[in-house]
Amino acid sequence: MAQIFHRSTNALSRITIYAAVFIVAGLGWVLMEIDRSPYTTGEGVILKQPVPFSHEHHVAGLGIDCRYCHTSVETTAFAGIPPTATCMNCHKTIWSDSPLLEPVRSSLRTGQPLRWSRVNDLPDFVYFNHSIHVAKGIGCVSCHGRVDKMPLMRQAASLKMEWCLDCHRHPEKALRPRAEVFNMAWTSDDQAREGLRLKQDFRVRTARDLTSCSTCHR
Repeated sequence: MAQIFHRSTNALSRITIYAAVFIVAGLGWVLMEIDRSPYTTGEGVILKQPVPFSHEHHVAGLGIDCRYCHTSVETTAFAGIPPTATCMNCHKTIWSDSPLLEPVRSSLRTGQPLRWSRVNDLPDFVYFNHSIHVAKGIGCVSCHGRVDKMPLMRQAASLKMEWCLDCHRHPEKALRPRAEVFNMAWTSDDQAREGLRLKQDFRVRTARDLTSCSTCHR
């Protein structure tokens, strides 16, 4: 009986199977890269705001403490967005006629709050508490980056679960004295040793507890 398929068909089949495996793996890699890219995570992306507020100017230039605007960061889950009156404490006399600040003056006149675009925006199924991180010695810079060097605010990290888990598995890498939590420029001469000491002093929970699903998903 004559052979139905040419002998080369076996080689073509093997090549096709191998190619399919590499194509699937390649597509998987591309999708993972897209999932980690700023297009998906928003990392480094500057959002349009009602007023071009510069943290670099206010924090580094004027020396304003984070807590002047973010008043509830030490006591509640939410850091707080300053009301218009807080802005006008200074801007009723400084840049009081600037066109850039007209939205602020209009907000004060009408009582309508400014509609800021949230930069660090976690999904609704993720629970994040600012106060516990501050109490345990996690500096603002660990999550928000050097905001004192940001003319316009941007997301400094991916905020993906793997990024959070890396810190929760090894919190000693980020711990600092509570007095330095709001100091953007603080660094330790020996973070490894000081981090382990602070981990004990602050009674930071174990990595098993910190990586439990219920810690962030409630």
